Amino acid sequence: MSINTKNYEFIRNKLLNKEEIAFLDVREEDPHAQEHPLFAANLPLSRIEIDAYSKLPRKDVPIVTLDDGEGFAQLAAERLISLGYQDVSVFAGGVANWKAAGGEVFKDVNVPSKSFGEFVESKRHTPSLSAQEVKQLLDAKEDVVVVDVRRFDEYNTMSIPTGISVPGAELVLRVPELAPNPNTKIIVNCAGRTRSIIGTQSLINAGIPNQVNALRNGTIGWTLAGQELDKGQTRRFPEVSDKNAQEAADRARSVADRAGVKRASLSDIQQWQSQTERTTYFFDTRTPEEYEAGHLPGFRSVPGGQLVQETEMTAPVRGARIVLVDPSGVRANMPASWLAQMAWDVFVLDGVNASNMTERGAWKPAIPMPPKVNLVDAKTLSTWLKTDSNTMTIDFSTHAHYLKGHIPGSWYALRSQLAEALKNIPPVDRYVLTSGPSELALFAAPELEKLTKAEVFVLDGGNKSWTDNGLELEKGATHLASPPLDRYKRPYEGTSVDPKAMQAYLDWEFGLVEQLGKDGTHHFWVL
Repeated sequence: MSINTKNYEFIRNKLLNKEEIAFLDVREEDPHAQEHPLFAANLPLSRIEIDAYSKLPRKDVPIVTLDDGEGFAQLAAERLISLGYQDVSVFAGGVANWKAAGGEVFKDVNVPSKSFGEFVESKRHTPSLSAQEVKQLLDAKEDVVVVDVRRFDEYNTMSIPTGISVPGAELVLRVPELAPNPNTKIIVNCAGRTRSIIGTQSLINAGIPNQVNALRNGTIGWTLAGQELDKGQTRRFPEVSDKNAQEAADRARSVADRAGVKRASLSDIQQWQSQTERTTYFFDTRTPEEYEAGHLPGFRSVPGGQLVQETEMTAPVRGARIVLVDPSGVRANMPASWLAQMAWDVFVLDGVNASNMTERGAWKPAIPMPPKVNLVDAKTLSTWLKTDSNTMTIDFSTHAHYLKGHIPGSWYALRSQLAEALKNIPPVDRYVLTSGPSELALFAAPELEKLTKAEVFVLDGGNKSWTDNGLELEKGATHLASPPLDRYKRPYEGTSVDPKAMQAYLDWEFGLVEQLGKDGTHHFWVL
């Protein structure tokens, strides 16, 4: 299929003019994280059918796919066109041509948000304390509250001693309850820098009377100082009194107004959900538990702090409209204030109450109709594996999920590298594909059928059906047919990271403001 191509000037002009553009790096996350343009959002070829409809809700949005010469951009463009997208092009020459044209490239993931955090600190000189200074305060039993603004699972893995889990968007709502005495010092921490900078500045912008400091360099800084982290903590924020909730709502609304956040009504939502002339994202910024208990139809659960940290993961169309909702106001208005400063066209939905929250349960992405494939149930597959040595399972889950548990004997493979992976998997008469989410294997099955003469089946319901039937799992990297390129190893995750990698990460973050200046397409500003 012949696909149109686009060049550096086209992308740059779209960004400079704040026009909608979905510039998609369709490589796996690890190669993407090695180097990519600032606003090239990662949407791997492997997951296009799973992610496209939710991340690219308007079918005529301008889409440009990017790789580094592997051919993935062409395949991704063809796949997107087959899904009904009407304005799809390939970036000519890949990352190498971007650099040759003078384009800046960035390392790591969530770079727009991380560079924005550094930009904020450079403009506002956000106050911070070193790990040693914070430890001295804690050892001296000073009146200090440490709030950890990461996701709860990150906090649970490792945390600062005495730290309490208060994910970023909750801060302005919860801190007055945690520290009612204005003389109590507040320390805000994350794993590195970005979320603690944004969290600290959020409390300052909202006019919280307490002295607030970021823990400089987060848990990385704590570790590099030779200080012990806690593990497995479960302390969470408390409920909030009506008085504190109202004061927090007023503070957050004031900050949002100063940032130029726009307001939307339910009638606006009905019109925008048709996605005729603008891409609009609809996000519910409360906790996942609140969302599942009741939410507005068409809204996706994206807690506000993570939305600011990982914006391009859920909103890859730069120049799109973003609508946030939280009936309390705080968890929508505070993230909205930051998205506005990141040059997003952002609205907060007003006039929403519990009676509007008519949907229940977790968010389910819309996906295209899967191809017709041969299905097998979990118990039949279990019997095959026990009695037939010519049956083999291939697992297309993420590497991290494969490590946590997979069908015994199954091989981990990347869908984007299936032909190469097949060379490492023993030839058999029957392959059974599985995955989490289960739909991924359905879309991979026709591709495998073209590469083998063997029978190809898909496990009905994927890995979840295996565990639901009480069947045992195998753990660890037992059979890897593909390299684990689907996730970049973050230097701030986990408890066994090389200190040199941690320091290199901090050094990289310190250099982001200079890189922003060289790139010149961001439109960031600071209150």
